[in-house]
Amino acid sequence: MINFNFEFPAELRDEGAIKSWLQASVQEEGFKINNLEVIFCSDDFLYGINRDYLGHDDYTDVVGFDYSVGKSLQGEIYISVERVKDNAEKYDVDFHAELFRVLIHGALHFCGWNDDTAEKKGAMRKQEDFYLSRLEGFN
Repeated sequence: MINFNFEFPAELRDEGAIKSWLQASVQEEGFKINNLEVIFCSDDFLYGINRDYLGHDDYTDVVGFDYSVGKSLQGEIYISVERVKDNAEKYDVDFHAELFRVLIHGALHFCGWNDDTAEKKGAMRKQEDFYLSRLEGFN
C-alpha cells in the first residue's frame, strides 16, 4: 500500500498511475511495497526532521526512514515540495520531473542503493533515469 500525505500542497496529475509506476519500479528491484507513506511537506517541516532525527542542520529535498523487513518494503519518504520547486528551476527541468526523481530516489535507497560516493551517485542517477523513462507523459 502506498499513501500520499499532504502537509504542504503538491499537485499530482494521476496518483494511481504514479503509485503503479512506483510499485512496478520497486518490484523490478526485487522488493514488494508493504506500506509506504509519502509525505509532501514544506522546507521548514523537512528541515526540522532532518535536524531533529538525522542531526543535519541544513535543508534537503528528501528524507527517508526505512522500516523494511527483508524484501518487504516499509517506510516513510518526506519530500519538500518547496525544495523540489527550487531545484527544478535551478536545473531547468519540469517540476513534476524533479518531483518524480526525488520520489524514486527515496524508494531506491530503501532497495539498497546508496549515493555516498561519486561512483555510487552516478550509478544511482542512471537507475533513476531508467525508471523515470518508464513514466512517459508525466515529466
